[in-house]
Amino acid sequence: MDLLRSLPLGLYLEEPETWLHKLDPRVKLIWLLSFLTSYIIANNYWRVTLVITLIIITLFARIPIRVWRQQMGWLLVLSVMVLTISSISPDGLGVNYSPRLPANPQVLQPLTTEKEKTPTPEIVNSHKEYKYVIFNQRPISINRRSLDLAISVSTIVFTIIYSTNLYLLTTAPEEITSGMESLMQPLKRFKLPVTELMLTLTLSLRFIPLVLEEIQNLIRSIMTRAINWKKLGFKGGAKVWLIVIEKLLENLLLRAEQMANAMVVRGFTSPNEHRVKWQELKLKVGDWLAIGILIVFWGMRIAFGTEI
Repeated sequence: MDLLRSLPLGLYLEEPETWLHKLDPRVKLIWLLSFLTSYIIANNYWRVTLVITLIIITLFARIPIRVWRQQMGWLLVLSVMVLTISSISPDGLGVNYSPRLPANPQVLQPLTTEKEKTPTPEIVNSHKEYKYVIFNQRPISINRRSLDLAISVSTIVFTIIYSTNLYLLTTAPEEITSGMESLMQPLKRFKLPVTELMLTLTLSLRFIPLVLEEIQNLIRSIMTRAINWKKLGFKGGAKVWLIVIEKLLENLLLRAEQMANAMVVRGFTSPNEHRVKWQELKLKVGDWLAIGILIVFWGMRIAFGTEI
């Protein structure tokens, strides 16, 4: 088992370099925030459109199938499961539903006398039949409220997780921190430690692979010892896992200390005095095109995506 390679989320794809990799990290971050906020107070048509848009972007970016199949496949399965479970769940209203019109159409006909009976042209009933309960085969029942809620929840789950994952897949950790630091420069007027916060974020992103490596080594060490968990019982198994957790925390603290010592040896005293410029952020033609498409994106959201 290799957690560093089998983990489906949060990995950075170094090769091949797609057009998403070449976009400015600030533009990609604004697009990510747009995906994460545009579904708020939006109708289900717009939320489904966001899911389709993310899939189209993935296909047009020419990300290898082995990558997006692993990352998108299980997420689609999860969204379908949420859609199915939510749609067949009760709506929670606790009301007995009945049709608005009586089942016998003759009840709607007005009472007339023999003298008033005159030949009149037939009036065609043009209204569409409304049904609150869409499907009802006991024990499964699907109504409009539960279906709307199912579509809303499943699309939100997919949009939040996959849009964030696509951003991490095509943006290096250094680009993320440099882009966020550039966008947060106005906050320095309020005396906020922007540089310190970005340094902490950079170290946190760099520390995640170390955590996965330590967990992987501990799991391998347990598997090689062939522990008989049935003989240990609940108390014995709990003691073993407590020892493993204690060893994990000890190793992580040791790694953090080694990282701190490495920074001190290199003469690092404060982020303001020892800043590392990972890259020069400059908007290119593709970035301006992405900004123009983003304006159209929000225009469509305001015009067609607002929930009435």
